[in-house]
Amino acid sequence: MTEIVRLENVSKEYALGEHRVHALKNVSFSVDAGVVLAIAGPSGSGKSTLLNLIGLIDVATSGRVVVDGHDISGRTPDELAEMRRRTIGFIFQTFNLFPVLTAKENVEFPLLQRHALTKQERSRRASVALEAVGLTAVARHRPNQLSGGQRQRVAIARALACGPKIVLADEPTANLDHKTGEGILELMKEINRKLHTTFVFSTHDQKVLDFADHYVGMEDGELRFLGLRKDNQWLISDDRRRADRRKGDRRRTVRSADEAPGVRAPEQ
Repeated sequence: MTEIVRLENVSKEYALGEHRVHALKNVSFSVDAGVVLAIAGPSGSGKSTLLNLIGLIDVATSGRVVVDGHDISGRTPDELAEMRRRTIGFIFQTFNLFPVLTAKENVEFPLLQRHALTKQERSRRASVALEAVGLTAVARHRPNQLSGGQRQRVAIARALACGPKIVLADEPTANLDHKTGEGILELMKEINRKLHTTFVFSTHDQKVLDFADHYVGMEDGELRFLGLRKDNQWLISDDRRRADRRKGDRRRTVRSADEAPGVRAPEQ
């Protein structure tokens, strides 16, 4: 499988007055193309910071981030913006739709940055993306005429219209009821199977984790778990559990997923 994301000893610090906040501490893992990955953890664990680094919105304080084969170290803001346009799609938990635009116009809006595309091609791509999420019938509706689930589907279509290799979703079910949230997750899973688009979720919602193929568990800015779903069960890699096994605690024995495809610890 082709690797789409790699992080090597990545740390991120922020200045907060006279203090330094360590949002990420020496995080290392890689992700293969075409997987559904959940970055899970409580509030303040660093999962949103990790998502911003993968999405080329932020840069690491130290370490190396490689996205789609490109090391982003030392890139200018303009270079990062161009890489985002070519590679990344975003789905926001608050949808971020323009209220004065129709569903189709919202989907088409980011394509305006693709100056090589004709008006007809932009319209075609927006129509295809809306069809993929089952919203052709409401293409002319504005956001206030749509349900929460429909607005989230428009946001997904907007992310897909640019043909991204990676789609990032920050708490994709946070503003949806349980049934609608499950429907949205099923839709993204179907898109993943059909288009082989890599989906990366930042979440603390168990139902999002249940839909993922792989997950990265974060706690206090550190990577705690790497997980791979196999035969409807999770195979977990946890350094603390392996330490316990070395001490003879067989009750906490788990199979290692370190070398499994999808999510894994990079080779040293």
